[in-house]
Amino acid sequence: MLNGKKIVLGVTGGIAAYKAATLCSRLVQRGADVHVIMTESAKQFITELTLQTLTRNVVYSDTFDEREPSVVSHIHLADLADLVLVAPATANVIAKMAHGMADDMLSTTLLATTAPVMIAPAMNVHMYDHPAVQHNMNLLVQRGTLMIEPSEGQLACGYVGKGRLEEPDTIVDVVEQFFAAKASGNNAGQVSYVSAPAINPMTTQTATEAQLLTGKKVVVTAGGTIERIDPVRYITNDSSGKMGFAVAAIAQELGAEVTLIMGNTQVSPPANVQVIRVLSADEMYDAVLSQWDEADIVVKAAAVADYRPKEVYKEKMKKTGDTLSLELIKNIDILETLGKQKTHQFLIGFAAETNDIERYAREKLERKNCDLIVANDVTRAGVGFGTDTNAVNIYDREGLVEELQVMAKEDVARQLLSIAAERIAGRN
Repeated sequence: MLNGKKIVLGVTGGIAAYKAATLCSRLVQRGADVHVIMTESAKQFITELTLQTLTRNVVYSDTFDEREPSVVSHIHLADLADLVLVAPATANVIAKMAHGMADDMLSTTLLATTAPVMIAPAMNVHMYDHPAVQHNMNLLVQRGTLMIEPSEGQLACGYVGKGRLEEPDTIVDVVEQFFAAKASGNNAGQVSYVSAPAINPMTTQTATEAQLLTGKKVVVTAGGTIERIDPVRYITNDSSGKMGFAVAAIAQELGAEVTLIMGNTQVSPPANVQVIRVLSADEMYDAVLSQWDEADIVVKAAAVADYRPKEVYKEKMKKTGDTLSLELIKNIDILETLGKQKTHQFLIGFAAETNDIERYAREKLERKNCDLIVANDVTRAGVGFGTDTNAVNIYDREGLVEELQVMAKEDVARQLLSIAAERIAGRN
């Protein structure tokens, strides 16, 4: 139902803005043409480049930054939309919509559009329950705005209650149902206050997927390692940990017992998973071994240093000349060691490459006795270290299993773990 539909997606400044990457990815996968408008505060949580890469369309945030001289951007977007979807919708943007304010690109476009408007609120439970917010939402519903109610659960602020942004999959399903009802001649506009779980009951397929890894123990490594030179200097790499964190989060969502072994990272780990923090390659090796015997799936997404300084100075090194030589010695190859020791474990490795991707990935898979290898070209935009998106090729001993174009790292993780679950089921 979304094939060819033009959806203007408004992303506003709450912590749930990070889910906009997955939402964009899902909409595009189902054939929608997505045009994103971000508020300035939303850019504090997720970058324009991430959403531009996923949608393959320019991302707008400034009313006065006219990209195309032949049109007025906010009028053009307002006119082309088959649906304007605001997700997440903060209390602030809901208030603007209710009272007709137009002080940025998103609120101006919302006033100018005649397309249906759907919003998915996300905020603290007490904010959501505040009489002013409830009044504003009811006012919008009375005007015909479609509302996807937030779900209940653990909120980013630490509270438990209603206010979580509905999951991207559910939002996309609701959008599809809206267009299906419209196509069939039903008055979709009569559905004004949507409780997402009610309009979108879990299908058998979704329920099965949610239990793919139930009873399995999944060990994930993430981030880079730190190899000390002296108390203030070290060798490391650009790994952010985001890919490994995405794998850990999705594994838990699919029912697994997850242990995340994390090195040096730029972001916080997912909630409610067991975390073991390490620094060096040696520490990571010891941590993985401590979980190895009981593990069903091991995903080595960490970027482990190949070498470490032979001598670690106890005091800060002083400048003594124009050059400095460091002698490095090889670290233990954790993935190769695990490959030699595995019995029942399903072992997944990662290969970040800059050229000859397939050749190096398949050589690594054979040499290290992996069941799957996930390879990516880290020279591509929106791929690899530090990004919220990735594009990978997944190989087994027979060759290419699946090629995944640029998508949210959570989507890559879901595809990867689904393949692993099928392979394990086949073994059994």
